[in-house]
Amino acid sequence: MALIIRSSAIHAAGCYTTTDIRRGTIVAEYTGPRLTKSEADERYEHLPVTYLFGLGSGRRVIDGHCMAMFLNHSCSPNCETEEIKGRVWIKAIKPISAGEELTYDYCLYDGGDDENRCNCGMTACRGTMYSREEVRRRKAATKKTATGRAHRKQR
Repeated sequence: MALIIRSSAIHAAGCYTTTDIRRGTIVAEYTGPRLTKSEADERYEHLPVTYLFGLGSGRRVIDGHCMAMFLNHSCSPNCETEEIKGRVWIKAIKPISAGEELTYDYCLYDGGDDENRCNCGMTACRGTMYSREEVRRRKAATKKTATGRAHRKQR
């Protein structure tokens, strides 16, 4: 299998395969230095772009500068990630034809107040790169805050 980087309609550059890939095939490993979350926050505090991948509970991250960093987010991906013994593997979850862009669902769970808008263009697009669970949590928190404001106004 050969991977190439080229322009992507999803985000600037993307990772594409030049050969057909079978379901279940490992396509890449997300590699890079391991940092604590606080080290990563300090390092990237004033930078607009990061390629961090949370490990385990999210207290440690991979600062990824590798081929895998070019796999873009999609709400209807053709790959998924799997962490095995502190290493992150990206594998095909369906057959992928030569020339297709490789994508996975980022399932973001951290990012402050950022929207992290999704540009995948899929019909099932949820509009954000945050996980479904994080979207529900944020909606519940917004609703709770709005309800609290409404109660305070009535007094």
